[in-house]
Amino acid sequence: MTQHETMHTHHQQSSASWGTAASATLHCLTGCAIGEVLGLVLATWWGWPDAPSIALAIVLAFFFGYLLTMRPVLKAGLTLRDALKVAFAADTLSIAVMEIVDNAILVSVPGAMDAGLASTLFWGALAVALAVAFVVTVPVNKVMIARGKGHAVVHQYHH
Repeated sequence: MTQHETMHTHHQQSSASWGTAASATLHCLTGCAIGEVLGLVLATWWGWPDAPSIALAIVLAFFFGYLLTMRPVLKAGLTLRDALKVAFAADTLSIAVMEIVDNAILVSVPGAMDAGLASTLFWGALAVALAVAFVVTVPVNKVMIARGKGHAVVHQYHH
């Protein structure tokens, strides 16, 4: 291992604080929430049943999560292909955990998926689901960052 790699690894391990993990998770939550809300709003408006509604929300959550990661990486000069690789490495596990948790909660709230866009049940269940997903995903990101994975991969391009 070169001196640069050793210093970089030490920096990544020392920066694996709960605050760093929460910040990385908040970043993922932002993309997930945009995609989740847009997907569920569109699917509800179109009258789709639960399974396709959730599928659309998940696809859009990954899309917006990756997109938010790719913006600063592209600005740092990476090609689109390399920026996609960084986004996939940084966000896939975090978004997957967040989507599993928030959708499991959302479908477990009786009537939430059928409540309609004007319902406090729909929005309340979605807000609670996203909040719980955030809490569950923070430790996942902490472990990933401590190992030089997840958002640790992105931080090298923020300078």
